[in-house]
Amino acid sequence: MNKIAFITGATSGIGWATAVALAQVGYRIIATGRRADRLEALQQEITQPILPLQFDVRDKQAVKSAIASLPPEWQQIDVLLNNAGNAHGMGPIQDGDELDWEMMLDINVKGLLYVSKEIIPLMISRQSGHIINIGSVAGKEVYANGNVYCASKFAVDALTQGMRLDLNKEGIKVSEVNPGLVQTEFSEVRFKGDKERAETVYKGYQPLVAQDIADLIVFMVTRPAHVNLAEILILPTAQASATTVKKT
Repeated sequence: MNKIAFITGATSGIGWATAVALAQVGYRIIATGRRADRLEALQQEITQPILPLQFDVRDKQAVKSAIASLPPEWQQIDVLLNNAGNAHGMGPIQDGDELDWEMMLDINVKGLLYVSKEIIPLMISRQSGHIINIGSVAGKEVYANGNVYCASKFAVDALTQGMRLDLNKEGIKVSEVNPGLVQTEFSEVRFKGDKERAETVYKGYQPLVAQDIADLIVFMVTRPAHVNLAEILILPTAQASATTVKKT
């Protein structure tokens, strides 16, 4: 296999696990993220060829420059995983922090658009490719105090459907993975570094881990050309909805 996967947010969690998993089945990896030290560590873990790109998906010019800098041998991108995302804060809309709102919308929505805008023409030129957007159960149902985060993931859902329609004639697959509770750095970021509060999110049941999502993505991209797993909701067994979780 000589395929290439471009992964945003590859420096932790689902992005990191998916980079490792796709490399294990033969993909060359373009790993992107903000943290240079994490990208260096990822390079040490992956034996397949890997090209690290350090940039912030919120920075439109940085996105353009990084993708424009790809050497010719790295431009034939087969899989784009729009994984970079975040939740900042959790409270009622009337108490919301505007900076938190901007952070979520800039990364979860605008960042996805900026990266996709640069990669899609490379796929159209070959009439081939697969875009996978990481959504969330929060993009399927709104929960109390989730307001803007939920809105950002509802936007990812709408954008995925729009991409699938617009790119249908170009032979490009577009898919969405909507995870429920996955134990990563997600809650620690949401609660501004409060590790104790973050840990309570995952206590009393067995949550998903990043490897579960990575395994699913490997399965999706290795289906035959005529098969597109367009939309998948993946939950831990203990979770029945965004807020219904059986805990011991």
